Amino acid sequence: MVKVNEYFEGKVKSLVVDAPDGRKTVGVMEPGEYEFATETKEIMTVIVGTISVFFPEDNDWEDFAAGASFDIPAKSKLRVKVSEDTAYLCLYE
Repeated sequence: MVKVNEYFEGKVKSLVVDAPDGRKTVGVMEPGEYEFATETKEIMTVIVGTISVFFPEDNDWEDFAAGASFDIPAKSKLRVKVSEDTAYLCLYE
């Protein structure tokens, strides 16, 4: 069963699939800056566009373009910003 999530007044949307090998989401973000809380470890891959991620341990932003992936620790905050419509795939561990 596919579930639709909407955040930030519809500016971020994702489709959730509970597959046999684990939960996954495919989503889109409109330009803006967003903060999410994580429960489990996540691996995010950019499909289209660029996602800038704030890493508190480095106190800096890092850009990830289409094809790039990054890890998000469990029980953490994820700050991102995008300057164009962007699509991503997220795997949950």
